Amino acid sequence: MLEMMRKNALTLALFALACTAVVALTHQLTRHTIVEQEQAQLLRVLDELLPQSSHDEPLFDHCVMLGNKQFLGSSDALPVFTAVKNGQIQGYAIETIAPDGYSGEIKLVVGLDADGTLSGVRVLNHNETPGLGDKIELKKSPWVLNFNGKSLAGENDMRWAVRSDGGQFDAFTGATITPRAVVKAVRKVLLLVNQQPQLLTQAPACGASL
Repeated sequence: MLEMMRKNALTLALFALACTAVVALTHQLTRHTIVEQEQAQLLRVLDELLPQSSHDEPLFDHCVMLGNKQFLGSSDALPVFTAVKNGQIQGYAIETIAPDGYSGEIKLVVGLDADGTLSGVRVLNHNETPGLGDKIELKKSPWVLNFNGKSLAGENDMRWAVRSDGGQFDAFTGATITPRAVVKAVRKVLLLVNQQPQLLTQAPACGASL
């Protein structure tokens, strides 16, 4: 009986080891593909938020890495792209994190003109509930287009909340947490541009890996 138990334990251990190896190998093989897909998605989003007509210099020539938990929801450095035309700043595309989504972090890109008017918001990555919170994706719902053309009238602008909190943005039935997190994150980006615009140009330049 003892010998049989030992054999079973050894079999289970080998099986667990094999499964771990397969998972690790799969991750290694798909990692580069995932990175390439994320970069391709970012390029598409940049083209939507900062179209060619908004700049005459490559966006990646005016990219900095900014880490600011207060305004961007993460201490990790995130890219900020500046649209420059005729030597003048026309707008920004700023990656940010909504850390308080229903199912974790929501990565966004916020596009805005130099005067602080939003040109658009897009979702890069999230784990929100399918059929509920995933309506923040443009391909699932036009909800995110509600940000277009809006701006922030000071730190005490009460419009920047979902309607159930007294603001101007609709929530989703059964999923208020997700839109609330996105609205809050976009508002913080607008505060960054209004209060600390120098941070958008003084941060270290993006590396060649981007």
